[in-house]
Amino acid sequence: MADLKVNLCGIELKNPIIMASGTFGFGREYGEIYDVNSLGGISSKGLTFEKRDGNNGLRVYETPSGMMNSVGLENPGVKGFIKNELPSFSKLDTCRIVNLGGGCEDDYVEGARLLNDKDFDIVELNISCPNVKHGGMAFGIKSEVAREVVRAVRKATSKPLIVKLSPNAEDIVEMAKVCEEEGADGVSLVNTFKALAIDVDNRRPVFENITAGLSGPAIKPIALRMVYEVSKAVKIPVIGMGGIMSARDVIEFIMAGATCVQIGTANFVNPTIGREIIDELNNYMDSRGIKSLDEIRGII
Repeated sequence: MADLKVNLCGIELKNPIIMASGTFGFGREYGEIYDVNSLGGISSKGLTFEKRDGNNGLRVYETPSGMMNSVGLENPGVKGFIKNELPSFSKLDTCRIVNLGGGCEDDYVEGARLLNDKDFDIVELNISCPNVKHGGMAFGIKSEVAREVVRAVRKATSKPLIVKLSPNAEDIVEMAKVCEEEGADGVSLVNTFKALAIDVDNRRPVFENITAGLSGPAIKPIALRMVYEVSKAVKIPVIGMGGIMSARDVIEFIMAGATCVQIGTANFVNPTIGREIIDELNNYMDSRGIKSLDEIRGII
């Protein structure tokens, strides 16, 4: 059997397969379908400091080779997570990643402080959320704005810190470098692309917020290019994501330089995709005599 283990921020993962935030809940629901402890890791549903009800109207819409979502970060809030979800989340025998979002810098910092002494492994900082102090602009668009929040959160937590990058950034390579400079232990990319769908029969946008996030196989070639460029520019680990549906997709991201990957939209297509990809990955590597992912990582 091939050795699928990877080291992420000093933590050994059983394999490079992590379930992406917002597509896997807190692991409990999918745990009724298969053993989620077989996964390399799980990134929790995105949390904000205060509880959020999410967006009104349609939230998910299928597109050619992908999907759009406008969920609006519905979540129980950091305190609600600690009280109701963390007790079971912390017992998972896999890398436990808590995804943290926010509307302003103070929300990020206070959330990170509340979570700092709790039983999980890594904080994944989602800087693609609206930043109310900068006219609604996302932290993930401008590098110098991102610098401020990464620096502040780095001071607020002693846990390994991974920053989740937006593909809508003005310069995603520069963004990754800034995160590294401010003490991030890794970066994950890419989040969804800003996109638009129109209901031509009713002559209106499909989503009440007009635009929404595009994910799925349609974005994979662009995500792969971004992961390749970022991995060549930083020394910290890169987690790749964007349209991964098979073990071959995983191999592409690893060859582009990713330490490990996250799987998102595929979970909605096939709830057991995580387990299946791990098996496929084992078979792929064995059939080609690849003993470790280190042999092929970053070879492109």
